Amino acid sequence: MLDMSGTLDAAVAAEALAGLGRSPKTLPAKLFYDAKGCALFDAITRLPEYYPTRTELALLHATVPAIARRVPPRSVLVEYGASSEDKAEILLEWLQAPAAYVPIDVAAAALAALRRRMQARLPVHPLVADFLRPLVLPREVAGHPVFGFFPGSTIGNLEPDVAICFLQQVRDTLGAGALFLVGVDLRKDPAVLIPAYDDAAGVTAAFNLNLLARLNREAGAAFDLSSFVHDARWNEQEGRIEMHLVSLRAQTVRVAGHSVRFEAGESIHTENSYKHTVGGFIALAARAGWRSAGLWRDAAGLFSLHLLTTEDRDEA
Repeated sequence: MLDMSGTLDAAVAAEALAGLGRSPKTLPAKLFYDAKGCALFDAITRLPEYYPTRTELALLHATVPAIARRVPPRSVLVEYGASSEDKAEILLEWLQAPAAYVPIDVAAAALAALRRRMQARLPVHPLVADFLRPLVLPREVAGHPVFGFFPGSTIGNLEPDVAICFLQQVRDTLGAGALFLVGVDLRKDPAVLIPAYDDAAGVTAAFNLNLLARLNREAGAAFDLSSFVHDARWNEQEGRIEMHLVSLRAQTVRVAGHSVRFEAGESIHTENSYKHTVGGFIALAARAGWRSAGLWRDAAGLFSLHLLTTEDRDEA
């Protein structure tokens, strides 16, 4: 199946060529999130196999009173990777007179829709940006306490060194005295993990393959989606789930005027999802200058919420 109906996006094409020129081949996970990718990911979060979203939501509902007590009145909620307000609304319901909401994401259309839905409730200042790069908060929120939020275990999609760099940048962005709540998926049996990334209905496969469809539209590519298959793997040594797109045959694909050769069985590595231990994540955050101010886990030990601070605070 070919879709080459779009126009060339130079930035997308450059990122695609850079990743496909590596050995092994890679593509950046942020390219998943065009409009269709966002819709498919939303569908993934509702699948029976995908435990992280429902577990984190239940944990937020159970712990939000304790979390909100730590946050100063008139704080600004800054959410990283916010294509939906579902989890932020749980916090906003309990925060004391929140001053504003700053959702940060690369998906401009999703942020615009989010703002329309929420602007009657409180000031919303979307920031369309790659949160892995240094950010400056909107001037409208200057002078307020800041409460950062990074749900969904998206921290697990980052290589450990990148995660440390990101956490350091968050410190700089949020400023002295800020709190940062991070959702972290925990290590568990691969028999639970793998189905969460390779569901029976094939939604995750469609999400992964949509990345190639996007390159066809935006990077001048000519991928035949039927010649690639989705593959989810547990890497025990690295402690991560890996998502790959595997070429079913030897083939050459044109991307932005360049030829990219694939051998039969060769894969494009599209995403990692690291699964941390509690102690391992606290140690990783400490390397970025954060201290643990609170820790909550669900009864089954599937998921954790970490409240981080730059100040001396007792762990809950």
